Amino acid sequence: MTTTKKLSTSRLMNGIVLNEKELRDAKARVAKLADALSSESGITQLVSNLPPEVVTQVTKMMKSERVRLLSAIEAFENAKGGGDASSLLKQSGTDPGVTLIVARIAKGYSQKDLAWRLGVKEQQIQRYEADRYSSISLKNYARVAALLGVQMTATITENPSFRGLDAVIADVTREDIRKILKHGRSRGWFAAEMSEAQLRQYIAENRIEFGSPSLLRTGLNVTDHSEDVLLHAWRARVATRAREELSLQPATFDPLEINWLSELVRLSAFSDGPIRAREALRENGILLIAEPQIPGLAIDGAAFLEGNVPVIGMTIRKDTIDNFWFTLLHEIAHAVLHHRTGLATGFFDQLESVSTDEQEAEADSFAANILIPEEKWRRSTARIANSADVIEKFAKEIGIHPAIVFGRIRKERDNYALFSNKIGANTVREQLVGPV
Repeated sequence: MTTTKKLSTSRLMNGIVLNEKELRDAKARVAKLADALSSESGITQLVSNLPPEVVTQVTKMMKSERVRLLSAIEAFENAKGGGDASSLLKQSGTDPGVTLIVARIAKGYSQKDLAWRLGVKEQQIQRYEADRYSSISLKNYARVAALLGVQMTATITENPSFRGLDAVIADVTREDIRKILKHGRSRGWFAAEMSEAQLRQYIAENRIEFGSPSLLRTGLNVTDHSEDVLLHAWRARVATRAREELSLQPATFDPLEINWLSELVRLSAFSDGPIRAREALRENGILLIAEPQIPGLAIDGAAFLEGNVPVIGMTIRKDTIDNFWFTLLHEIAHAVLHHRTGLATGFFDQLESVSTDEQEAEADSFAANILIPEEKWRRSTARIANSADVIEKFAKEIGIHPAIVFGRIRKERDNYALFSNKIGANTVREQLVGPV
């Protein structure tokens, strides 16, 4: 896939169609999905070499994506053709920039028409709408809103998140602040002169920008960290690093382009597999940021979106090959399966009718089957073997690191003393983080 093609579909990840180009792209994507879903051979072209269980999950995602796109197309055409912008406005949510674009469409104005009425060049309106009016001044926003009949309102709420920075961080203890400062200074998060007051403001702004994530990955379990200030500080650091990377080299992710996943898993067989995985993910529009946790946080991984680019943050808290690969594939599952139904809200917050528990179960199944296809696992003697040689032979046959198989056996038998010298301990962190 060329970069141009990827860029043409990236806007569609926003879940709304707002111009003719996005309409054409959406229709082309619907046609592609229809072709794929119409036959087994069509699906195979998009998900070749993936286990049947994963194909089933991806097929479900594709059907949902098709329904979403058809709804977006219908909403845009209704607004443009008949002036009924109710559905389009509903899809826009509370984004004030999108509201202006919807109002223009509902009035039947082209970008050129709006530019003429404002006395600016058409290219200026194109730039405004390209970034959803995020770069416009408040004065000019009010001018465009008045022309389009959009009423600007403001509401004072009792929500603590909007009661000033002091209220947002009222529960942050001085002990936590000192812990974050010590860790952040040692890891180069911020300058040595960062004060406690500045850090409190930094954390408060992060909470307002991202909200409170409800769940994060802790190894093979999920733990509630919604009120953990250590999490907010760690997440802010991962997000900052992601933005820095994207400013130097933009990325585009398409959850329908996943043929590379089977090759990704095979990278685990190499001694430098984690480094190779990070490079392969970058090439396919996903950022992997390895950032050590703040002492006391106790999480392994998390995922969120920066723009439309999935960001996977990993602490490498449990420095073993089996834990790294399962956690990584679990987060990738969220990027592929839940790009619009969970990941878009950041850190797997519940959205619509899909519960977090369902999403986590889906991601676990995806990761387990990508690493070791269920059909091969059921038929293998490695599943019940006590001999390391038998297990290593099976791993070689399916092309993955044996530590992954040993890790699965330990979990299934609920015996973590078993094969403890076979899970690749102390080999990942040095590759992705360096000395801690």
